Amino acid sequence: METTRPLKQQIKRMMMENLMLQLTPDQIDDAQPLFGPGGIGLDSVDALQLVVALDKQFGIKIADPDMAKKTLASVNAMSEAVLAHQSANPPEHKSS
Repeated sequence: METTRPLKQQIKRMMMENLMLQLTPDQIDDAQPLFGPGGIGLDSVDALQLVVALDKQFGIKIADPDMAKKTLASVNAMSEAVLAHQSANPPEHKSS
């Protein structure tokens, strides 16, 4: 989906700001695993930092390890989680 491109770029920038990566956002493929073989080399400390960053930036609460593993699998997975969270929790519009 092309409409998720800005969101995926935002997620990659968030990763750059919160993790000590030796990569640029353009070097991270959206579908590339973030952990394990073939991944970009993230570890459990990086996972914790991403959980905190996702909560801070998007309001996503990741409560258990299984959900974290699924959500943090790739940029695509984080993007899907953000979109699901946003559709389940639409922003409140305040009238002036």
